[in-house]
Amino acid sequence: MRASQFFIATQKEAPADAELISHKLMVRAGLIKKLGSGLYSWMPLGLRVLRKVEHIVRDEMNQAGALELLMPAVQPKELWEETGRWAVFGPQMLKIQDRHNRDFCFGPTHEEVITDIARREINSYKQLPLNFYQIQTKFRDEIRPRFGVMRAREFLMKDAYSFHSSYDSLADTYQRMHTAYSNVFTRLGLKFRAVKADSGAIGGDGSQEFHVLAESGEDALAYCEQSDYAANVELAEAITMGTRSAPQAAMHPVDTPKQTTCDEVAHLLGVTIQQTVKSVALMVDAQFTLALLRGDHQLNEVKFGKLAGVQDFRLATEEEIRAHLQCPPGFIGPVGVASQVRVIADRAVAVMSDFICGANQPKLHLTGVNFGRDLPEPALVADIRNVVAGDPSPDGKGVLSLCRGIEVGHIFQLRSKYSQAMQATYLDEHGQSQAMEMGCYGIGVSRIVGAAIEQGNDEKGIVFPISMAPFAVVICPIGIDKSEAVKTAANDLYQQLRQAGVDVLLDDRGERPGVMFAESDLLGIPHRIVIGDRGLAEGHIEYKGRTEIEAQNLQLSEIVTFLCDKLGQS
Repeated sequence: MRASQFFIATQKEAPADAELISHKLMVRAGLIKKLGSGLYSWMPLGLRVLRKVEHIVRDEMNQAGALELLMPAVQPKELWEETGRWAVFGPQMLKIQDRHNRDFCFGPTHEEVITDIARREINSYKQLPLNFYQIQTKFRDEIRPRFGVMRAREFLMKDAYSFHSSYDSLADTYQRMHTAYSNVFTRLGLKFRAVKADSGAIGGDGSQEFHVLAESGEDALAYCEQSDYAANVELAEAITMGTRSAPQAAMHPVDTPKQTTCDEVAHLLGVTIQQTVKSVALMVDAQFTLALLRGDHQLNEVKFGKLAGVQDFRLATEEEIRAHLQCPPGFIGPVGVASQVRVIADRAVAVMSDFICGANQPKLHLTGVNFGRDLPEPALVADIRNVVAGDPSPDGKGVLSLCRGIEVGHIFQLRSKYSQAMQATYLDEHGQSQAMEMGCYGIGVSRIVGAAIEQGNDEKGIVFPISMAPFAVVICPIGIDKSEAVKTAANDLYQQLRQAGVDVLLDDRGERPGVMFAESDLLGIPHRIVIGDRGLAEGHIEYKGRTEIEAQNLQLSEIVTFLCDKLGQS
């Protein structure tokens, strides 16, 4: 591609509302242009990147045996009512009406549509298994769209859905999708982890997320370096070692006039925060509840929400805390509470003795507190906290480390949630009607681009993996509009690289060297060739890799072979 015949519109400044580096760089590089809140046009440079991601995703899905189709983006209300999700999916669903006042939605996902296809087209076990996929625009009305394409309202997604006559068949396809996804992110040149995950609103029995590792990631991940264990922190089991020791101290009140946090109390008393217990006041199905956590631990709302008898919960208000404990927040605790107050303790708290907690009196805490002596045993003991670095790995093979990741893929074992609701059945080998087993497999195609930039960038701009870069090589001829030698050499090299199958950009706009170099670095083009009169007179040209500090001189006759070797095309 010749730059003079292309559209390159870089900017020196990032938009004021851009927070993430990927958002800033994608706008500055001219990959995307904002249309409205959470809505972006993919410009020619950005679309080249997007299509390269899409190509790899499509190739791996095809190799895994999935069949591509394309379903409507607009979906009728009636299908969503069959599964009960029209009312419960939430305000993320954009609901619209046609001229006849019939209700539709702009599809946020396609479980209902594909299940409708399956129930109409699949009759016998002989037709199974089948795995369909599409690469299509989705819309989710985010309450606060931000971060550019990382949390846009309209985005490109690959979603696949498989249908089976048995769980064993589903498990086999699920594993093949896991392999296909691993292949996708490996081919894209990304550092990633597959982790156990919560199924969330999609439902089903088991799921795994694929995360691109980046410090800016919204998700915290737990993994074990001594094994292959990895899970989202919201799902990772917190293992508690040891048993409760016998009490050694008497319960005693201590003045804490300004200390309202565990850290402040521990500092005042000269103890570690691990000796403190914090009480999180919650309203659980309208019942006032205290969730007890060690002072250095955090409540895991996903785990808590899965406890038996917990249908709905929220943080208690200050008024509710005062009404039930006659005490302001910051000094509350489980000692002496009324019998109607439910106490749920994390496993780590349940093995503590002589701990410190709030006294349910202003400016007062208690030391030397013990279950069974100073307060009843908790009504329920459960794993309700986030894991922390150094916790034992749930597989017993080491300890956990933490990192951050950006979710770019998710695979689910849906089982029969949707097939039963929508009566998607088949006749088995005995002629009996059975509900189909289902799997669901999603990849955020457009989100991958943002995630790759979050993982790969420096002070100069984007550092794309070669598989995703808008161009693999850029030729920067110095003075192309003034020197026939430079112009001839640049054009000849451009044609040779094109004939060799190299995705090359010839910057023939006549720009100054500094402008060409800055733009190629901003765009993340992995390989740069500089051609100038002085080098040509000495029989060489200059090569520099995007992340290399120093350039090197190469013979003009060697450069094609050199680049093909670099690109793995020799």
